[in-house]
Amino acid sequence: MYTMKVADDPKTCNRVVIYRPQKNIISQLELISLWEKKTGKTFNRIHVPEEEIVKLSETLPHPQNIPVSILHSVFVNGDLMGYEIGEDDLEASRLDPDLEYITIDQLLDDFLTNPPDPARAAFE
Repeated sequence: MYTMKVADDPKTCNRVVIYRPQKNIISQLELISLWEKKTGKTFNRIHVPEEEIVKLSETLPHPQNIPVSILHSVFVNGDLMGYEIGEDDLEASRLDPDLEYITIDQLLDDFLTNPPDPARAAFE
């Protein structure tokens, strides 16, 4: 919905538009905890130290090191979220504050009542 509105909004012409609604910024740990609360199940968590992940990315042969490097970038460094929105950038949910977006919490509720078909893992 935001994409369609952004495409036709004159305020977005020649601007960077970022999709980062505040209610949907959660860590992987928060996501797992929320899912555990909703399902009543507890996941077995195994902590992998950052040093071990870095070592794997440096020692695994190419292309096996690529998934490990991506996981380190996303989940340890937070490179997808670890930046500030500049004064010339626009956050999509602020362009039309009356437009309701689906929160992570609502999406997980939907997964419980209408689960998607199983998918294959992205990294094999």
